[in-house]
Amino acid sequence: MTEPSGGNLYKRVLLKVSGEALMGDGEYGTDPKTVNAIAADVRDVFATGVQVCLVIGGGNIFRGIAAAARGMDRAQGDYAGMLATVINALTMQNALEHAGVPTRVMSAIQMSSVAEPYIRRRALRHMEKGRLVIFAAGTGNPFFTTDTAAALRAAETDCDALLKGTQVDGVYSADPRKDPNAKRYEELTYLDVLANDLNVMDASAISLARENKLPILVFNIHAPGAFAKVMRGEGPFTRIVEAQ
Repeated sequence: MTEPSGGNLYKRVLLKVSGEALMGDGEYGTDPKTVNAIAADVRDVFATGVQVCLVIGGGNIFRGIAAAARGMDRAQGDYAGMLATVINALTMQNALEHAGVPTRVMSAIQMSSVAEPYIRRRALRHMEKGRLVIFAAGTGNPFFTTDTAAALRAAETDCDALLKGTQVDGVYSADPRKDPNAKRYEELTYLDVLANDLNVMDASAISLARENKLPILVFNIHAPGAFAKVMRGEGPFTRIVEAQ
């Protein structure tokens, strides 16, 4: 890979966006204005020459673990959740294409009519040829979250960092929307997150990132231009790295 350019810290990154982030002010589904705003921010980073890939959750449509709590078979629920991520991937692909970004959707569950099958070397080739890749359907296996899928795909495709776009501007000691005394962290180690059970990503995702020395940057996906700022090391965000 070539060196980072345009003031960016990284040349190739994976951006994880939760399904809930696509809802806007709604309680279900996707909000076109919100989807287009996220696509515009991704386009601005992509335009600087950064190789970008995405993983989008499906919680705005279906959550397997929630369905299991209501009595649905957990594996069946997780497969339904994977299909929800494909819907979100196609929605984001449409917004990105309208913004002028060439994209490919690659699914861990084969559905050749709407997405390419996930093949690591093909994904790398797409990025090298200037295409943004959206990874859909999680890992293709039940019992794994899209956070874990994001960490896995980021490691597989040799990304320099994993960025997680959330509803708040970093990692807090508690939910800042509920606790006004919640403390925001500038930097944490992987072990800090695991030991303090901080609600960032599940333990499997954090462990994968730690094993592969993959920095995790957590920021507010809804702040205009935040993705580009984080890529330059600017603005509020939390960095999760190995202890020095």
